[in-house]
Amino acid sequence: MNYKRVLSLFILLVVSVPITAQTNCVNKPWLDTSLTFDERIELLLNCLTVEEKISQLLNSSSAVDRLNIKSYNWWNEALHGVARGPKATIFPQAIGMAATFDTKLIHNVGDIISEEARAINNYLLKQNKESLQYLGLTFWSPNVNIFRDPRWGRGQETYGEDPFLSGQIGAAFINGMQGNDSKYLKTAACAKHYAVHSGPEALRHSFNAVVNQQDLHETYLPAFKACVDAGVEAVMCAYNRTNGEACCGSPTLLQDILRKDWGFDGHIVSDCRAIRNFHKFHGVTKSPEESAALALLSGTNLNCGKTYNELGNALKKGLITEVDIDQGLRPLLKTKFKLGMFDKPEDNPYSSIGLEVIRSKEHIKLSREVAQKSIVLLKNNDVLPLKKDLEQIYISGPLAVDVRTLLGNYHGMGENLVTLLEGITAKVSPLTKVQYRSGAMINQANINDQDSYTGLARSSDATIIGLGLTIVMEGEEHEAIGSPSKGDNITMQLPESQLQLLRDMRNKQKHDKPIIAVIFAGCPLDLSEVSELADAIIYAWYPGEQGGNAIADILFGDVSPSGKLPITFPKNKEQLPAYEDYNMAGRTYKYMTKEPLYPFGYGLGYSTLSITNLTMNSKDIEKGKSYQISSSITNTGDSKLDDVIQLYISLKDNNENVPLSSLKDFKRISLKPGESKSLDFVLGEDAFNFINTKGESKRHNGKAEIIIGNSSPGNRSMDLGATLKTIEVEIK
Repeated sequence: MNYKRVLSLFILLVVSVPITAQTNCVNKPWLDTSLTFDERIELLLNCLTVEEKISQLLNSSSAVDRLNIKSYNWWNEALHGVARGPKATIFPQAIGMAATFDTKLIHNVGDIISEEARAINNYLLKQNKESLQYLGLTFWSPNVNIFRDPRWGRGQETYGEDPFLSGQIGAAFINGMQGNDSKYLKTAACAKHYAVHSGPEALRHSFNAVVNQQDLHETYLPAFKACVDAGVEAVMCAYNRTNGEACCGSPTLLQDILRKDWGFDGHIVSDCRAIRNFHKFHGVTKSPEESAALALLSGTNLNCGKTYNELGNALKKGLITEVDIDQGLRPLLKTKFKLGMFDKPEDNPYSSIGLEVIRSKEHIKLSREVAQKSIVLLKNNDVLPLKKDLEQIYISGPLAVDVRTLLGNYHGMGENLVTLLEGITAKVSPLTKVQYRSGAMINQANINDQDSYTGLARSSDATIIGLGLTIVMEGEEHEAIGSPSKGDNITMQLPESQLQLLRDMRNKQKHDKPIIAVIFAGCPLDLSEVSELADAIIYAWYPGEQGGNAIADILFGDVSPSGKLPITFPKNKEQLPAYEDYNMAGRTYKYMTKEPLYPFGYGLGYSTLSITNLTMNSKDIEKGKSYQISSSITNTGDSKLDDVIQLYISLKDNNENVPLSSLKDFKRISLKPGESKSLDFVLGEDAFNFINTKGESKRHNGKAEIIIGNSSPGNRSMDLGATLKTIEVEIK
């Protein structure tokens, strides 16, 4: 045997393989747009070293110069407008968007946000600048957690307490954000925080949310599934544990439910430093490399944080394999390909969007429309709308001139933020005398006891008081610097200083001169005393940059109020279960047996309606069929009617602890005085299903009620003036 020849052939073989691979990498075959994204991903994976692969699994991913891969920061926010970056249009906070009950409108919001985001990113690319934090195309929005308890400070980021409403609004937002191109994403949306995450904020890094299977599948998961069904590109796993498993290391949540049951094929990103929590707070692992391994193997693709830097050590210790790393990286590369990051600009339909779209007149107009439709009129003793030519209007309250009341958390910035004072001043006639005094400090007693405000109230034709909270009093733990509870509103009270101002106004006011309270907040407040003292109450949430104009539009009757409460307003915190208890018993309109102050779905307008000719094509519900519910809606008042007609189902004689009622559909309607329109709803047979104690969807047998109206079912809605009609059906 010629050993020298064999040795030469062996050396040639060993050397030639990396040379060939290197040649292929130099040619960058993954840039070939004739190939599928999956084919291109495998070609790129084969050219990356293990170290390079790991570097791509962190939110601040490194550049790979030899492959012309630019660094990229995955962290961007767009809760109600492009946030924390360049100036952008500021829409009402998420809870306000939910109050519109208008999926088409919120789809348009998502579309405009993504348009402005693309404009920013396109400019950066043309300038050959890196996509730094808050400048990329991957947005960690929307937040579809259930606002299960009014005390949660971050509830303002959500779409309220109802899983169906949250899912519908969330899906609409996602579809607007991601665009409608068959190949490319406009931006990548992310549904967060998965799952069972809603306070207490102070315990979010260590809390174990214990939840039964019925509540898990009835309440906490459906909105996320709706987002997955809508094609959301990403899901963010939460800080906390759920039933003992760290959410970002949960085989149950990430693999069994999200991947296998729902078929989610996008990427999963951790909440920031959530993987670190495994060993630091949860005690489910003992070291950073164990935490990194658990998260990766459970299905978390992207680490917001730095713990995935330990994946190299985890590999050396045999906790993971390179195959596991590849499996984690594929969905991230897929997102990048879908965003067009490896393709020529001319191939991408979104690459031509320019900076001229940012804060355009059309975008600002939409922000104002969303704010108008989000505002909820809670009380009106026939004092609204006001006349624009009143002789004198007095504006008071510490929040009447505070721009923070417009923003909410995770906000952007722009010029011309319109406060309550500015909106009213711009609306009234030139000869109307507008007076302003703060009257009170935001959350502390007046140091100077001189009364300069009640006299103005007595001499004015109307007094409008801006009350409520700001984002330094409720929100995320590290931002709510004025909160003693790290952002939660444990008391549910307005600050005493504000209540005292209202008391003084009422006590010294002529009873024929109205007091209108405009409340800014992201959560339900205990308004029991306010409802006694004020002649009218407007709940404005955090209404965005056009908030002052939108409120004035409502106050003076240019727009009919049409917002509806996406969350129940209890009379006080004593009506609520313990904050840390994640069981749904006693919570939300679905399970709360105590009479609320203001029910879910409630909101007044400037007109009244009637519901007649309520019919159903069959009252015997059988398997495999759909059913049409029809009615005639008439504006019975003298003003334009804008309202939301809601459909609920109540299952009777069911022993599985089913909800008192469940929202199944809703439609906006606009009618001139005296005008009637027919309104149809279509229900599938699954509308009459329920979730049993095992978390399984089962068909109800027996009687059920279908209720339609402009609020949730219940005596309190009727007492407040809501219109409700009911059909009884039999499920066979």
